Amino acid sequence: MFNAASVPSFSSSSSSFADPSFSGESLTDGSTAGSPLAGYGWTPELDELFAPLAEAGLLPARIVRVDRGQCDAVLADPQTGELRTVRLDTRRVGDADMINCPCTGDWAAVDLYAQPMAAVTALLPRSTAIIRKVAGKRSDGQVLAANVDTVLIAASLAVDPDLGRIERFLALAWESGAEPLVVLTKADLVDDADFIRADVEAVAPGVTVLVVSAETGEGIDVLRACAPGTAVLIGQSGVGKSTLTNALIGAEVMTVQQAREVDQKGRHTTTTRELMALPGGGVLIDTPGLREVGLYGGEGVDLAFADIAELAEECRFHDCNHHTEPGCAVRAALADGSLPQRRMDSYLKLQRENEWIASRSDARVAKARLNKWKAITKSMRAAGGPVKR
Repeated sequence: MFNAASVPSFSSSSSSFADPSFSGESLTDGSTAGSPLAGYGWTPELDELFAPLAEAGLLPARIVRVDRGQCDAVLADPQTGELRTVRLDTRRVGDADMINCPCTGDWAAVDLYAQPMAAVTALLPRSTAIIRKVAGKRSDGQVLAANVDTVLIAASLAVDPDLGRIERFLALAWESGAEPLVVLTKADLVDDADFIRADVEAVAPGVTVLVVSAETGEGIDVLRACAPGTAVLIGQSGVGKSTLTNALIGAEVMTVQQAREVDQKGRHTTTTRELMALPGGGVLIDTPGLREVGLYGGEGVDLAFADIAELAEECRFHDCNHHTEPGCAVRAALADGSLPQRRMDSYLKLQRENEWIASRSDARVAKARLNKWKAITKSMRAAGGPVKR
């Protein structure tokens, strides 16, 4: 389902490199074995994929932050090999498209000789992508992070976790192609963390659930070991994502605001998605709090509710709707209490959302096809020729 930019042919300028935006602090001494970008996730497979672009004089870079029409990316200085952060123009690769536009975590082909500033010329195919439906009644998708290995779903222990919201985040994570992991934060504020973890594990089949405290350091080393490569941190405002980011990095890199005492709701401390290097290797993408988590279709719901899918395999009829059909294993589990009604209701709700997205997507495709043939018909009539369909 991931959208990869096509790789066009490029020609590099003969002008010498003198872009003033290439002036960030050195992030490493360039002595990493293999590519200097290996610590940011660069692999031999990516090296092979990028070969035609390298022959055209382009450089690989990983996007660490995106703004309107521009982004920051880390790449190896062509003269010294040191990693530096560069400001780039992104308008060549379609900012109007919210899924195919450059996103934090993307691997990009960079033309350092572009004028008036260095620019992203193409994006490499994404291995994974977290895509949600945009807020409101629109059915368009928005990519939150790309090329992620682990999705860290943060939920605070300071209040009773919203199991339905965790299920929604799990569906979003599974659909991305990455591995989800639930992180229960602020363990220092409660005495019954293990009981709450058991409740969360019941709605997260096959998913690791960790209890951590950024204040005391509990579970931080385990979390760091469980999230190699590229990890992205998602969750509502106030669950402690920025504090957790600081704990994982071992430095105060993110501003932290206290949640409201009355309801533990947080403020938007993080305002943009940003990729940061972790000590010892790997990178972390911190994200703003998500108030609305709309799904964008796919099989994520079935993966998040694997227990219900397993029950459905025991139904007498393979196309059982779990309503009135005889021999329904799902309804039997509801009757004996082994499947909570709350979880079934959540499953059906997310399924309906996926069906709505699918219907809207089909409508968009049909409308685009109709507009295409209208344009062809108009053009042929103007030319006086026959219209064939």
